Amino acid sequence: MVNQIETHVLNQREEDHKWMEKYGVIHEAWAPFGEGRGNLFQNETLNKIGEKYGKTAAQVMLRWNIQRGVIVLPKSTHKERMAQNLDVFDFRISEEDMSSIANLDTKTSAFFSHTDPAMVEWFVKMVEERKDK
Repeated sequence: MVNQIETHVLNQREEDHKWMEKYGVIHEAWAPFGEGRGNLFQNETLNKIGEKYGKTAAQVMLRWNIQRGVIVLPKSTHKERMAQNLDVFDFRISEEDMSSIANLDTKTSAFFSHTDPAMVEWFVKMVEERKDK
């Protein structure tokens, strides 16, 4: 079983991750870059960590998820970014740096509230409308 949920450094889903591990569900990150919201690609912490390993902030975000046991499928239409996204298996983020990234967690969605009933109804309606197209 796989559960694809919004997961990125600003919305780390630690509690959800623990429950998935307990029941043998694979955690897959939806929007592992948070679509760049919150200036993630310019984030000082991620860029400093990236400099330490000779990597970009994006590569640090991918590697961080991988080290946590989260599956990542980053989307890109740019060949050079696709190559960068694959170039994350030649380094390991230290525990100290993993802790620095953990401190970035805001525990909020970069897109919308998943607990607001009106927002959930809007989202369900949008999905249903797209099925008919």
